[in-house]
Amino acid sequence: MLAPPAAAEVAYRHVKDDLLAGRLPAGEMLSEGDVAAALGISRTPVREAFLRLAADGWLRLFPRRGALVVPVAPGEAEAVVDARLLLEGSAVRTVVASPEVRAVLVGTLRDLVDRQRGALDAGDLELYAQHDAAFHQQIVAAGGNPVLAEFAATLRERQRRMIALSVGAAGERAPGFVADHEHLVAAIERGDADAFAAALRTHLHDAHLHGGDLHGVDPQRAAGGAAR
Repeated sequence: MLAPPAAAEVAYRHVKDDLLAGRLPAGEMLSEGDVAAALGISRTPVREAFLRLAADGWLRLFPRRGALVVPVAPGEAEAVVDARLLLEGSAVRTVVASPEVRAVLVGTLRDLVDRQRGALDAGDLELYAQHDAAFHQQIVAAGGNPVLAEFAATLRERQRRMIALSVGAAGERAPGFVADHEHLVAAIERGDADAFAAALRTHLHDAHLHGGDLHGVDPQRAAGGAAR
């Protein structure tokens, strides 16, 4: 059997991965017993994992009721979108100044677009979301600014959850997001940073601000209705 620290880490990663992948929607109540049974461990390491996830802001704990999946906070999606516009827009203005860097980035992004389309054809929205996140991460990385790249990494988990929620809320819209990515690649290939910025703004607003309810249910209401 796993030692307590190892078991707590397994429980933490298991629940967090489900949260970020959108498999645990906002307002879902989790119980220590259910998670422990699913993983074949005791409740104590699950309790430790819940405490960590609550400290990270992903769960809210209610004594004798369980742990509530915290929805995306009001204003969080808008703040993340604004940060991404600044990061990616700055990176592309640097990229378009170098034909060599631009050509490499365009090739990388086209490959990721193909991978996104393949994931959709296979009906794998989680894999699609991973390729979507990689698409935008590659743009920031190509800018060559390690400080901005590090900041972008801090947004990665928030981005992953937002992508999963926006796709999950309206999976039929995902092909349109892939088409948006094609337009973004075309703007980079042309060296048109202004067109890229305008297309990116529309894309991110459609995907994350108008793509469904990311906030979910009221936490207090959900907790009040949960089984004890």
